[in-house]
Amino acid sequence: MSKLTISEAAKLKGVSVSTLRRWESEGKLIPERTANGHRRYTVSQLLGVKENLSYTVGYCRVSSHDQKKDLERQKEVVELFCAQNGWQVEIIDDLGSGLNYNKKGLKRLIRLIVDSKVERLVLTHKDRLLRFGSELIFSLCEHFGTEVVIINRTEDSTFEEDLAQDVLEIITVFSARLYGSRSHKNRKIVEELRDVATRIQD
Repeated sequence: MSKLTISEAAKLKGVSVSTLRRWESEGKLIPERTANGHRRYTVSQLLGVKENLSYTVGYCRVSSHDQKKDLERQKEVVELFCAQNGWQVEIIDDLGSGLNYNKKGLKRLIRLIVDSKVERLVLTHKDRLLRFGSELIFSLCEHFGTEVVIINRTEDSTFEEDLAQDVLEIITVFSARLYGSRSHKNRKIVEELRDVATRIQD
């Protein structure tokens, strides 16, 4: 029986090439080598590797309770995208600011990544992960062999829109801490800043 290249093996197994390399470094799947040093796999080898070593995770987040409809839309987009690519996906969702690193879902996602249980991470947009610091999570993904898939890379917002949204999130978080999230003063500050941000975007 002919042996498979690493690309063919990855396609048959439904994982990325980087995952096959990681399994090799962990001693879970040792390929043969050609005279030129290329990896070759047999079907029986691939079948011997457990399927549950890693899987696809979709992460979805919104900042507030009044955005729950948007959260459901994010989930639908991720699930449809993964289905179209033949990936079984688990959705992890969060409700909280993109400046908050202490969200339950985010912490669970990080644990799964560092335990090498995430084959790929799927996001609708980069900022759904975090407003600041998403590059740190992406570095973890690279280190632990997790592929990052961002569905809407071509629909990035402008610099002005990003700046306005970032300012709003920062002020919202700190004003809530200073004045209480339900205070009239806090609401007035946020409303004024929202007006400013809208003018910046326009």
